[in-house]
Amino acid sequence: MAGIYIHIPFCKQACSYCNFYFLTRKELVEPFVDALIEEILSYRSHPFSEQIIKTIYVGGGTPSLLNHQQLKQIFDALRDVFDIDAEEVTLEMNPDDVSVEYLNGLQDLGVNRASMGVQSFDPALLLFMHRAHDPSEAEQALEMLRTANFPSFTADLIYGNPGQSLDQLDRDIDRLLSYNPSHVSAYSLTVEEGTRLGKQVELGRIDVPDDDIVAEHFDLVEKKLLKKGIKRYEVSNFAMPGKEAIHNSNYWRHVNYLGLGPSAHSLFWADNGACRWSNKKDIKLYLSKDWDQLIDEETTLDLVDLAEERLMLGLRTVEGISPGEMKSLYGYELTEKQLEWLIGQQKEGFILLDEDHIRLSAKGLKIADYLILDLISKR
Repeated sequence: MAGIYIHIPFCKQACSYCNFYFLTRKELVEPFVDALIEEILSYRSHPFSEQIIKTIYVGGGTPSLLNHQQLKQIFDALRDVFDIDAEEVTLEMNPDDVSVEYLNGLQDLGVNRASMGVQSFDPALLLFMHRAHDPSEAEQALEMLRTANFPSFTADLIYGNPGQSLDQLDRDIDRLLSYNPSHVSAYSLTVEEGTRLGKQVELGRIDVPDDDIVAEHFDLVEKKLLKKGIKRYEVSNFAMPGKEAIHNSNYWRHVNYLGLGPSAHSLFWADNGACRWSNKKDIKLYLSKDWDQLIDEETTLDLVDLAEERLMLGLRTVEGISPGEMKSLYGYELTEKQLEWLIGQQKEGFILLDEDHIRLSAKGLKIADYLILDLISKR
């Protein structure tokens, strides 16, 4: 059982907060698709070709910049090389790219889940984020998903923006919920080094909201989504029961995954550990189709490495982690010091302990990264 992630590194323009690898050179799209197909074919004799592929996620960048024929070529190549029995096939898209015809074409290719990059319906915030769409395009795109009877979709929402009021956020959430999303990914605005936003903050041109304001924003998001039956299952992800993202959930559970395209990451289990590698962020090298040179770094992870990573990923989910599973899969047992720490955090209301599960409480999930690092350091 495995998943495939494909990185499409093209965007119309740079969003102010984004630090993903992307390009705006549309003339490279066609040669990129040719190279991507060659990379897919290069895995014909790799152990991944023997895996049953249960999920495919096409991300970026902006995959919806690719036309139907280009996407068909990619999916045909995937089916030629891999044993695909996909439960979930997701494609990220921007509101200004889609039409009902385009969405119907995606379904013909087997795409059954759309990831719509809404972020906000507020024109001033969209301008601040340097998004390519406007509020009306976002609403039209969500209506098109309904018209095309798309099986499932998720929408992205960003909160904690400079100057964003609770009333603005409240309106954003209400407008999104009017389209009955089954899944919402809600992210606090993060200032990343090397981005347009990062530079503005560094120069003192923008002040980001303090933690208390961001916490109020998050509480509003969670409260309003919960009223619609959309429950949090991971720090930043909310879903109707049964509509959780399978592909992303498999990342958190260390299911094998193959990354294709520049900057994509892969993980493959071997005896007593796993191998992780990534592709270089270099479109020129990628278009040269020199696959041996494309690998940026290859790391062997032993069971302790994997166990600690599983702790970090699993405790960010509402499901939490099972000490029994940690022992059986990784040979990892919590130390007396860690157990004492857990009991102390339970008394403080940050940790929930029951039978064979460790979870963070709603209070604990707000400071998940801090708590997880503290737990690991106690070993």
